[in-house]
Amino acid sequence: MKASLLSQAVLLFIVTQTLVWFSVNLQFVSEYWKTKSFLITVGLAIPTSVCAYYASQYGYSALSESAWGVRFLGFGMSYIVFPVLTYALLGESFFTAKVLICTLLSVCILLVQVYL
Repeated sequence: MKASLLSQAVLLFIVTQTLVWFSVNLQFVSEYWKTKSFLITVGLAIPTSVCAYYASQYGYSALSESAWGVRFLGFGMSYIVFPVLTYALLGESFFTAKVLICTLLSVCILLVQVYL
């Protein structure tokens, strides 16, 4: 049961972080989106909040009722989603020493929360 809840939490955090990325960074993708980015942000606010709510709820149950665990799970997922979307849509490489080290540390944080 906990593995299923954890999987759901991870999936919802991925969706949440994806929605956050688009609500904040879509303005940099093209001139077309620059003029509409505030409307996108407002439109994504409720779906983003709902996903974050359920991700936290499932994560809290899966991680032995630890709010810290949920916090670090969400943080770790954000550092996995952000570099991928930033590279794919803005062309900014995550193959720099700084970004790779931070991504590796995020994976370590996730592993600590899940397995310790």
